[in-house]
Amino acid sequence: MTEPSRLPRVTEVEPLKGFVLRLTFTDGLVRKVDLSGDLWGPMAEPLQDPDYFARVRVDPELGTVVWPNGFDLDPDVLHGDFEAAVQPQAVHASHPA
Repeated sequence: MTEPSRLPRVTEVEPLKGFVLRLTFTDGLVRKVDLSGDLWGPMAEPLQDPDYFARVRVDPELGTVVWPNGFDLDPDVLHGDFEAAVQPQAVHASHPA
């Protein structure tokens, strides 16, 4: 029996200027991800403070980035394998009443 292939997970994170993260993945990919447009909702509000945003770390068990309040991001989306979910505000804006 073969072990199923594992999707790439985050191994290193470095917060950069603004709300950008430099991420390193298990498959060797290094990618810069700009989260400035994705920090919405009650859990993400604290991340709008640059000092709090910089407190990001890698959770090795989850294989992704996390912040002290428990906010985390899907490593498959960060890797670029899938599109992120649409923001609720964008749904309303694209469907006029």
